Amino acid sequence: MTTSSAAVAALSGLGFGLSLIVAIGAQNAFVLRQGVRGRHILPVVAVCALSDVVLIAAGVAGFGTVVESFPAVVTIARWAGAAFLVCYALFAARRAFGSSALQADLTGTSAALGASVLTCLALTWLNPHVYLDTLVLFGSFASTWAPSERWFLAAGAMLASVLWFFGLGYGASRLGPLFAKPLAWRILDSLIAVVMLALAIGLVLG
Repeated sequence: MTTSSAAVAALSGLGFGLSLIVAIGAQNAFVLRQGVRGRHILPVVAVCALSDVVLIAAGVAGFGTVVESFPAVVTIARWAGAAFLVCYALFAARRAFGSSALQADLTGTSAALGASVLTCLALTWLNPHVYLDTLVLFGSFASTWAPSERWFLAAGAMLASVLWFFGLGYGASRLGPLFAKPLAWRILDSLIAVVMLALAIGLVLG
């Protein structure tokens, strides 16, 4: 394999990876909010990026066939994810219309690190689309490349996840001054509640 073919594979993986993750979703909404709050940004974005690295590697290694052979895995994740998203949407709505939660954000207090990490893990691993996108879709895409090029393709997709989540989390942290007023938090949490609820409905409808 030549250096140019490896570069082409890596760039293709980078572009394909970005096309999968640069979208409005539960995970991105959570990272955005954590970034705006300036709380636990590094652990949260690290969990998102590392989760994608593991899943992309599994997809290239051929674990997508396992998911296709056992569709119950996706079904369980779909219903569990929908239930979790509904709960998260309700919490976001309560924050949007509750003065105590708004005051907590404005004064800089936040959930414990463990709670933030667990929420991030749930939004990632209870999302059935993450298995379809990384294990099945990306795995199928990788199978069309020569064996010697697949891991360069995977490296590009992994880099896409790292760049995206770190950029989103730390980029959002610069928006902190814009959220010095309760109205800004009400708008953000209202949008997050709508997104989470819409995603939950989408999961239930399959």
